[in-house]
Amino acid sequence: MCVALLLLSACGDKDVDASGDTDGELPAEGDACNPEDELEGAACVDTLACEPSGDGHVCAAALEIRGIVLDAASAAPLEGARVTALDATGSPVSSVALSDTEGRYMLRVRAARDDEGQPVPDAVWTLFVTANDYQPFPGGLRPALPLSAADVELAGDGGDDDDDDDDGAEESRRWVLENPSTNVELLALPEDQRGGRTISGTVHGDHPGGTLVVAEGGGSPNRYTVADADGHYAIFNVPQGAHDIVGYRGGLDVRPTSVDGDADLDDVDLESADEASAAVTGSVNIVDAPGGSETSVVLVPVSVYNDGLERGPVPVGLRAPQAPAAPSIAGAFEIPGVPPGRYKVLAAFENDALVRDPDAAIAGTAVVEIEVETTNVEVGESFKVTEGLEVVSPGAEAPEEVSGTPLFVFADDSSEDRYELIVLDAYGDTVWQDLEVPGVSGSSVVEVEYGGPALVPGAYYQFRATSIRENPNAVSAISRTEDLRGVFIAR
Repeated sequence: MCVALLLLSACGDKDVDASGDTDGELPAEGDACNPEDELEGAACVDTLACEPSGDGHVCAAALEIRGIVLDAASAAPLEGARVTALDATGSPVSSVALSDTEGRYMLRVRAARDDEGQPVPDAVWTLFVTANDYQPFPGGLRPALPLSAADVELAGDGGDDDDDDDDGAEESRRWVLENPSTNVELLALPEDQRGGRTISGTVHGDHPGGTLVVAEGGGSPNRYTVADADGHYAIFNVPQGAHDIVGYRGGLDVRPTSVDGDADLDDVDLESADEASAAVTGSVNIVDAPGGSETSVVLVPVSVYNDGLERGPVPVGLRAPQAPAAPSIAGAFEIPGVPPGRYKVLAAFENDALVRDPDAAIAGTAVVEIEVETTNVEVGESFKVTEGLEVVSPGAEAPEEVSGTPLFVFADDSSEDRYELIVLDAYGDTVWQDLEVPGVSGSSVVEVEYGGPALVPGAYYQFRATSIRENPNAVSAISRTEDLRGVFIAR
C-alpha cells in the first residue's frame, strides 16, 4: 500500500502528484490526496475520505460515530437533536448531524490516520448535543466523556458488522465507533424555560468552528451553542425580545449582532473583525498541597456563568495551558488571543487534586471577573489554590448511578471541626444541605447519608463538601471537594 505524500513521488506503477491524482484517475486507498478537491466533487475513489496523515493526507475508509439521543427521564428517543463531534482541543471535526425519529444519528468525522489509512488509536473526541427544550450536553453538571479511536471497528464489504441500506445493498467499507458512550441522554429544561424561538446562522472568519455563540440580554440563563466545523450554529429556546448574538473563540474577534422579535430567525450571520490579540495574565499560589502540584486557569463568559454551580462553558482557546495539554500552571499564566467580553477567571477548576482556597477571609480566593477590550488585562491578585478533599463515592471519576438514598463518602480533613455538605441539581439549585456534619476521629473518610427529598429518576446531581475550622474569634473554610467530582445520576 502506498505511503501518503504531498510531494511528487512514485508508488508502484502509479505517478502520484501533489493533488493525489493518479494518471488522471482519482486516488485509491493508501494514495496521497488533496482535501481541497472535496470542495470540487471528490478527492478519492468511491466513498473513501481524504484524511490527515503525518504531514499530508491519505485516501482511507471514512470514520463514523453513531449513537442514539434520548430523554434522560423517560429514555424516549429524541428527534431533531443536533450532534457535533469535537477534538481534544474542543474544536469541531464534523458538521452537524440531526437525530432521526428513533433518536439515531451518524457523524462523519475527520480523523488522523497512519500511513495505511487506519485511524490513529490515541485520537479522542467528545460530543456536543443540543435539542429544543433540553439543556445542552455537556452542560450544567454533565461532562462529556471521551470517545477513543482505539474502539473503532471496521465494517462493510460483507463483514460481520455490515449493515444493509433500505434496498438491501451492503454499505461501503468504513470505520465505525458505536458503543454505550456514543449514546447521549439529554436533560429537559424546567417548564418555565421551554419554548422560545430558534436563532441560526453562520460565524465567518478564519477557523470559526467551535465558536461559543450566545444569545445575550434575555435574562438568566442565556442560551448558547457551539458552531460546527463550517461555522454553522443554531440556538434553541431563546426568549422573545431583544438579544445580542455574541461569539467567543480564542484568537477570533467576532462582531456581535442584535436581533428582536418573537419568531425564529435564520441567516443571523456573525462577521469577524481582526484577530483577537488581547492577553489575560496572572498567577496562582499553590499552598498546603502535594509537592509538584500543577493546575490550569480558564475563562468563562459572564453571560453563561452559573453562579450556583460556579462554572460555565469554556470557549475554545481560553485556557492556560492550551488544550489538550495537562494542567501545568504552578505560578504565572497567560491566555493569549482573548476576544472582547466580560469573563469569570477560574483557577484549579479541572480535576487536578486542587481547588480554589475556599477561605473567604483571605485574599485571592474569590472568583474574579474581568473585562477585556482590545488591550492586555492583568489579574492583579494571585489565586490561592490548595489541596482538595478527595471524593470517594459517588462520582469519584465520572458521573455514577445511584438508587435509593445515596451515601456520600469523602476524605477526612484532619484539621477540621465540622463539614458543610450541599447537594445541587443540574441547574445549580440546592436540593438539600447539612451544614453541621461533625468531624470524625479514627477514620480516613467521612460518610453522610442523603436526607433530602426524593431524587428524580434520570436527573443529575452533585454533592460538595467543605471542611470548616472553628476558632474562638473566627470560622474559616479549609478545603473542599473538587469542582467536577461528586456527580451522580438518580435511577
